[in-house]
Amino acid sequence: MSSKLQSTVPKAKDHQPSAEESLPAPKANAEAIHFLSTLGYLSWKLHVMEHHSQEFIKFRVLPMERKMTLVKQDDQLTMTRSVKEGEEVKTEVTFIPGSSTMGFISEAANLVLLRVMAWRQTVPSNARFLALDTEGKLCYSTYQGLGFQKIQVDRQQVEVFIVEQTVHSVKGIPNSCQFYLLSDGHLAKRIQVGSPGYCLVTQMPILKEKDEMEPRPVFEKKPLVWVEDMELYSRFVDRKEELRLSHSSYLRQHPEAQALISDFLLFLLLRQPEDVVTFAAEYFGPFAKRHPPTPALRSSHRPSPFRSLDPRDLFH
Repeated sequence: MSSKLQSTVPKAKDHQPSAEESLPAPKANAEAIHFLSTLGYLSWKLHVMEHHSQEFIKFRVLPMERKMTLVKQDDQLTMTRSVKEGEEVKTEVTFIPGSSTMGFISEAANLVLLRVMAWRQTVPSNARFLALDTEGKLCYSTYQGLGFQKIQVDRQQVEVFIVEQTVHSVKGIPNSCQFYLLSDGHLAKRIQVGSPGYCLVTQMPILKEKDEMEPRPVFEKKPLVWVEDMELYSRFVDRKEELRLSHSSYLRQHPEAQALISDFLLFLLLRQPEDVVTFAAEYFGPFAKRHPPTPALRSSHRPSPFRSLDPRDLFH
């Protein structure tokens, strides 16, 4: 459903403006104003947390105002719709279960989704999202890519990516809108299919270039002379005293530890091994919970307590 623009205007030197072309472009008066405002709060997965939209169509005979609010509460979505025609106001509150809103795209989420499509220049195929029709009823919506086209924005020829969204109402006819998106996701033009009017930006925005990942900063390691730092040294002294008091308290509460240490020192003085660390590891090894029990004092000259012991060395 792509459309192309063809120019049939003659050359400037051969073209003489008619009386109709010399007239100024028509402008809407103050009594016919169409204004649409949307405010939405979304999660990272485009789930709607809170959404407010307001639409005015103001005429002398019968002004109309529409308001809609979506608020997520616990496991449901509360929708409040208010329609004012003249002096008559109709308000309707609907509760939608959270399980029924999976894949729901609100108006605010639609703008974010369109921007992602413009950045990627692709549209998900055969995807059916959920949306709200003009009556506030849940229905499904689809997206279709219509390719690229060049349009004029603020006296500039720019290439846009066209995406068409169709909201398939349950009772009414489908409602389609075409969005003309710039390379960075800015909306340049919006057309509602079947409507004689359209929206077009009047000033070319500054296009945002794709973000480039900068290399992570590297911080050099600086030597820490904590002894010369008064604060760190004070913490060290306090911690040292705290540990000393804790150890003393533990030994007072567990007198059996004193007997165990006394036995170890007695064996140490009797054997007088060259490798005290290995001797201590073999002595206290049977008390470890995560290691199988082994015969104590197998060797007093083992170079390391962390390597396997050879049974042939038990009698050396």
